[in-house]
Amino acid sequence: MGMVGGGEGAFIGAVHRMAAALDGKIELVCGAFSRDFANSLATGKAIGLAENRCYPDIATMFECEAEVAETGQGRSDAMEVLSIVTPNDTHVPMAMAAADAGIHIMSDKPAGVSLEEVEELAAKLESSGIQYGLTHTYLGYPMVWQARHLAAQPSFGPIRKVLVNYTQGWLAGETENSGSKQAAWRVDPEKSGPAGALGDIGSHAHSLAEFICHSRMARLSARLRSHYPTRPLDDDGEISFSMENGATGQLISSQICTGDENDLSIRVYGEHASLEWRQLEPNSLIERRASGESIIHRAGVDKPLSEQALNLCRLPSGHPEGYVEAFANLYRSFARAIREGAMPSTLGVPGIAEALRGMAFLEAAIASNVANGAWHDIKVPSVGPDLKGLLA
Repeated sequence: MGMVGGGEGAFIGAVHRMAAALDGKIELVCGAFSRDFANSLATGKAIGLAENRCYPDIATMFECEAEVAETGQGRSDAMEVLSIVTPNDTHVPMAMAAADAGIHIMSDKPAGVSLEEVEELAAKLESSGIQYGLTHTYLGYPMVWQARHLAAQPSFGPIRKVLVNYTQGWLAGETENSGSKQAAWRVDPEKSGPAGALGDIGSHAHSLAEFICHSRMARLSARLRSHYPTRPLDDDGEISFSMENGATGQLISSQICTGDENDLSIRVYGEHASLEWRQLEPNSLIERRASGESIIHRAGVDKPLSEQALNLCRLPSGHPEGYVEAFANLYRSFARAIREGAMPSTLGVPGIAEALRGMAFLEAAIASNVANGAWHDIKVPSVGPDLKGLLA
C-alpha cells in the first residue's frame, strides 16, 4: 500500500496505517504524506520507510512505483493500492490518477465534493478491474452487522422509524482560528466542498442508517446552519427523511454540541422490536421487544451472533474492541477483495455505489436547505449497467 496525506500533524492517516497493518494482510511501502516534502520524509522515517520510497507528490510516487513494478529492483513490494487520507477536494482527482495507474483505491469519506465528479469516477472504475473502497469506519463494527441482521428478521417486523445522531463538540468554539489545521480545512468550502459537518460526520450517520435498514433514503427535508458568521459551512443541522422501505426518520449532524466526543447513535423501530447502538459503547446492541423483553447482544467470538458479526469479532467477550479494529475490518476485507477479484461491497466494504449514494444524499440536503427545508428527492446516480444493481 501507498498513502497520500497523513503526514505529521494529521490525525486520520495514523489511524489508517494502524488499521491496515493490524492483520498483516497489507504492508505500507511508500507514501506522499504531505505537500511539504520535509514533512513527508520525516513521516516516512518515523514509520520505518526507506527515504527513496517517500515522495514529494502523488505524480512522482506513481511514476517511481511503476518503475519498481517494472524492474522489480530485487523487491516484490511495488504499490498495489493507494490509501487517500487528504482533504475532500482531492479525493476524486487522486482516485482518478490511481485508476489511470492501475492502482486500487481506499479513500476516506466523503468520496468527493460533488455527485457529478463521483459519477465520473464511477464511470472510470466500471469494468476496469480497479477496486474502490470507502472508509465508512462504523460499518466495520460487529454489532452494526448484528443490528443489520436482526432488522431483516421477520420477527422484527417492517421498519417504521429511524433516529440517527452524530454529535461532537470540537467546533463549539472558533477552533479554526486557533491554529487547528484539521478544523481550518473542514470549514473551507474550497477544500471540504459545500457540506461542513454534514459531509464530515453526517455522511457516517447516513451510511449507518441505510446499512442497518437495508434500504436507501429516498426523500429529505434539511435545515443546516453555521453558528459563527465567519464560518461558511454548516456546523449543525437536522434532516427529516423517508426511506424506500416506508420508514421515516430524523438525522442530526452537529459539531457544536459542547462536551460531546464522537457520539454516533442509532435507534431503529420495527413493528415488533427496536434496536439501539452507540459508538461510545460499541460492543453492546440493545434489542427491545413489544412483549417487554430486553436483550443486550454483546460482541465476542464466544457469543451467539450472526455469521457476519462473528466474522468481524477478534476476541472473546469482555475484551473490548473499538475504532481501530473496526477500521481494520474494512482494510482486511478490502485486501481480500483485491486478492479474490471481488467487489468490495460483497465482502462488507463500502464501495463506489455507497460513495455515489452518499454524495446524492449530501447534494439533496444542501439543495433542501437552500430552499428553506423544502422536501427533495435524493437522486439515483447515473451509472452504467454494472453498478445499477448495487445502487438499490
